[in-house]
Amino acid sequence: MNEVTLLVDGKSTPAQNARTFERIDPVKRSPATRSAAASVNDVDMAVQSAARASELWAATGPGRRRELLLRAADLLLEHQSEFVECMIAETGATEGWAGFNVAIGASLLREAASMTTQIAGEIIPTDIPDNLAMAIRQPLGVCVGIAPWNAPVILGVRALAVPLACGNTVVFKASEACPAVHRLIGSVLHEAGFPDGVVNVLTNDPADAADIVAALIDHPYVRHINFTGSTRVGRIVAERAARHLKPVLLELGGKAPLIVLDDADLGAAVNAAAFGAFLNQGQICMSTERIVIDSKVADEFVKRLSAKASGLLLRDPSLGPTVLGSIVDGRSAQRVSELIADAVAKGAHLTAGGKCEGTLMQATILDRVTSAMRIYAEESFGPVVTIVRVEGDDEALRIANDTEFGLSAAIFSQNFARAWSLARRVQSGICHINGPTVHDEPQMPFGGVKSSGYGRFGGKAAIAEFTELRWITIQSGHRHYPF
Repeated sequence: MNEVTLLVDGKSTPAQNARTFERIDPVKRSPATRSAAASVNDVDMAVQSAARASELWAATGPGRRRELLLRAADLLLEHQSEFVECMIAETGATEGWAGFNVAIGASLLREAASMTTQIAGEIIPTDIPDNLAMAIRQPLGVCVGIAPWNAPVILGVRALAVPLACGNTVVFKASEACPAVHRLIGSVLHEAGFPDGVVNVLTNDPADAADIVAALIDHPYVRHINFTGSTRVGRIVAERAARHLKPVLLELGGKAPLIVLDDADLGAAVNAAAFGAFLNQGQICMSTERIVIDSKVADEFVKRLSAKASGLLLRDPSLGPTVLGSIVDGRSAQRVSELIADAVAKGAHLTAGGKCEGTLMQATILDRVTSAMRIYAEESFGPVVTIVRVEGDDEALRIANDTEFGLSAAIFSQNFARAWSLARRVQSGICHINGPTVHDEPQMPFGGVKSSGYGRFGGKAAIAEFTELRWITIQSGHRHYPF
């Protein structure tokens, strides 16, 4: 069993009250990790540490920041086996998904390293004679990062990398479901040479989560919060931060539609749908949850997708490579099973899967889903995808937009002009033509609309999120005043 401490001011330390909590392996049902259970006092210590380090880190040159981020990327890959082991034990992830997380995490650090010299301002023309007017970007100060368990290395690194590149210090609140994975990210950054206090990591008992998050948001030295997680919690974070007028970057839930038009390449659409729906057991914010398909090609598509889903390997990921691993915990597995049962009871056709043993659930397809079923609107976050049959492009667009969420979407058509016209009108922050809904790259502006949040991670868009734009002038000559 992994033993996890806090990282505060560059030191591994227990919680001040010496409390711990255990994370249970979702498949084996045995303890995977024992972690320090931070208190509100630990929050204050971590934020104070970040605040003390803030001025020196903000003054550190871009070359040095780049050097440390690149070193951290190399070290992340060197520790890949540890990350994989922790992800399998804590979240039930497959070996392939865990390895992919580490690879993308390293890419995120390298992309952030490239951004250190892209934090640019501008000279703005002014009507005042002998006046130099500039817009410059400066670090915010202490930033709080809160990341979930489902893509723990990717989303954990994302919560830290660009804020650090921009000269901010960070307090990172680890997910209660993967404390060892998230603490290991802190260890990698410390090993890379980041100064004490620049990166702090807190782990907490699930029962204390609300108090810990509230203390982080309320702390007077915290200047910015980025949160990736559920829409329900995201609203709480945003409301709390609004009391202090603190900016927040939110990447929340999704109910991604994949639209299949009547001229689509069905083979390509089936492959993209299976990948988007079942990668990491459908536990990705971009997962394909709804397939909106023209009725002219629906029968053939459902036949092909059902055959593909039925052939996907499912087993305990600790036994070796597999396509499908475990759902994160028993409660989540039960909820997905209830959504499936509700849909079938109201007339949906179960064309593949549907069975669940413990937290191991088959790849599941529900055809002829209607708005009367819970799964039509609720985010399932499991290995289940729904089929909604439509007549023509206008109805496809209406159904695709008939959701509170708006993160990712995809459209399949061999007529690019037709697909482009729909893509412009789909209400999502991300849309892919002839590609899966699950697609992320470090340099891309990543984020959603509606209840999927606001703000953007990735590339230069993230620089705008994690810096403050200031107007500074220099008066070099005599200035005339009216009195």
